[in-house]
Amino acid sequence: MKALRFTGGRLSLDDIPPPAATGEALIRVTISGICNTDIEIVRGYAGFNGTIGHEFVGVVEDSAARPDLVGKRVVGEINAGCGACEKCAAGDPRHCPNRTVLGIVGRDGAHAEYLTLPKENLVVVPDTVSDEQAVFAEPLAAAWGISEMADLQADTRLAVIGDGKLGLLCAMSLRLKCDHVLNIGKHRSKLDIAASAGVETMLVNDLNDAHTKGFDVVVEASGSESGFETALELVRPRGTIVLKSTFQGTPTWNASRVVVEEITVVGSRCGRFAPAVELLASGRIDVTRLIDSEMPLGEGVNALNEASRKGALKILLRP
Repeated sequence: MKALRFTGGRLSLDDIPPPAATGEALIRVTISGICNTDIEIVRGYAGFNGTIGHEFVGVVEDSAARPDLVGKRVVGEINAGCGACEKCAAGDPRHCPNRTVLGIVGRDGAHAEYLTLPKENLVVVPDTVSDEQAVFAEPLAAAWGISEMADLQADTRLAVIGDGKLGLLCAMSLRLKCDHVLNIGKHRSKLDIAASAGVETMLVNDLNDAHTKGFDVVVEASGSESGFETALELVRPRGTIVLKSTFQGTPTWNASRVVVEEITVVGSRCGRFAPAVELLASGRIDVTRLIDSEMPLGEGVNALNEASRKGALKILLRP
């Protein structure tokens, strides 16, 4: 099968044997989405070697443990736990110390013709949700999952830094929970997508003293080292900063500010897929406006370069 792989510091489209469905479900990928994490892996993030990609929709072709899944269209939670530790026993393999992560840690990913995942990871996609919508399940789950890490109420004043794919999804989805959401970015055309969902928007260069320390919760989703400093300027004393960015680099920040103003800083990585799929099925959020273009898997190397272009939104791959 064809697979987009990063090995030995080089990205290439390779022909490799399809994975065996030993103890897991074998899934034929119908579409995958290029994520900023894929781009950062190629830059050295996570030290991963193998098939990249973790956003996908596919059809189950083999599942001995759950034969009822065969023929079903699915998306899949990206963390595969060991099944034996305390975290797995509690039903949350996202923090299993021995987990593999699809296309990121110890497990070949989704920019390929086939992949395997444990049956427990799979969520069936309703017929009313298209492939082009369902492929956003992973980043939408990551955005919607912020509510697990921060107390969000209707009157919470929330700012989202970043107008990339994840930043827009954070702003658009959390607007369904909070009445006051400001999305801050560098591209007016992309901010207009958030504005169409009822989100207030602002170019980062237009920030002024009126916005300083004005937000209860600030989500940093810019994917840049400067994003955290901006978050510190915006969050109120005893407010919360939620970190969503993953990138190859080491940010610097003012730790004394966090201490003196008693700011809570939390990381937020993966959310639950089932609520995200339900949200897509409800029609309350339009993710299709985030699609930039669709390319065949055979052009995967060029597609990743295109996804790295400043201002690019979601690039989809079709095997």
